[in-house]
Amino acid sequence: MRYIISLLLTSVAAPAMAEVPRVVTDIPPVHSLVAQVMGDLGQPDLLLEKGANAHSFQLRPSQAAGLQEAGLVVWIGPEMTPWLDRALEGTSNAKELRLLAADGTFRQEFGAEGAHDHGAEAGHDEAGHDEAGHDDHGHEGHDHGTEEKAEAGHDDHGHDEAGHDDHADHAHTGLDPHAWLDPANARHWLGLIAAELSAQDPENAAIYAANAEKAQADLAALDGEIAALLAPVKDKPLVVFHDAYGYFAGHYGLTIAASIAEGDAANPGAKHIAELEALLREGPVCLFPEANHDPKLVAQLAEATGLTPAGALDPEGSFIGPGAALYGQMLRAMATTIADCAK
Repeated sequence: MRYIISLLLTSVAAPAMAEVPRVVTDIPPVHSLVAQVMGDLGQPDLLLEKGANAHSFQLRPSQAAGLQEAGLVVWIGPEMTPWLDRALEGTSNAKELRLLAADGTFRQEFGAEGAHDHGAEAGHDEAGHDEAGHDDHGHEGHDHGTEEKAEAGHDDHGHDEAGHDDHADHAHTGLDPHAWLDPANARHWLGLIAAELSAQDPENAAIYAANAEKAQADLAALDGEIAALLAPVKDKPLVVFHDAYGYFAGHYGLTIAASIAEGDAANPGAKHIAELEALLREGPVCLFPEANHDPKLVAQLAEATGLTPAGALDPEGSFIGPGAALYGQMLRAMATTIADCAK
């Protein structure tokens, strides 16, 4: 009896062990970054299914139920996936890490031109991000980062009001949410993700930090390789399917001459088509279709101008197997496709 009582007393006195949090992510690149930080401790959930539209995706009931059980939601923000913003309203007590609104994230408007060097201004000191932006990313009670959205220039970019029903007419004005295509942002986010996970699971904080540091080092090495690969083609005009490549082009100094679609679901008008055809006839120009988008417009432009389209770009990793390796594979594939056409 004394033995049984002692066991009971021990179990009562022992502190509760923190568990690895259940993490939910929105798009494949974010899922990849979180998976790298979690490592062998766990696997994050990915909401966006292969080939689905990031702007107008609809959650399955099982996915909505999974949000109820999440301890942390890591996502770009409502600027990219407005359906998740609505799904989170009152559904769970999960903390949120909105990457686009996070302190230290480099943000730019659609149509921003020219290369950018923001390592110093964004505080991208590689692994030293445990404090940066950690205090104000909890969003407990689902306040959804109102202050951060205003700070990010998104106070006048609401998508539910201005006819943006699930981004059906996602016009490319205002804040550009495709910030994951800047590897410096991704390196910064790895530190923020590690900090959030460590706050919920302090017993594994050292593992999260080490995983983030390794991922940052690997990404820095890949960044250097891609910069060298793309350096010879910086001045080659690139025509892309839609205006999603500003961060990538700015980081590597590429020249985006035009975008075919003036919005994610908007077909270009006759005037824009005529302008594109004139640009493509001037040559030499690289014309890129895009994964997860109808290649018909690209084929029509190619036929009208006698140009052979390049390989498809996949800025969301839509057709790459999800997992920790996806982010690097996505960047390398985009860079290789651009270099192969432009050389």
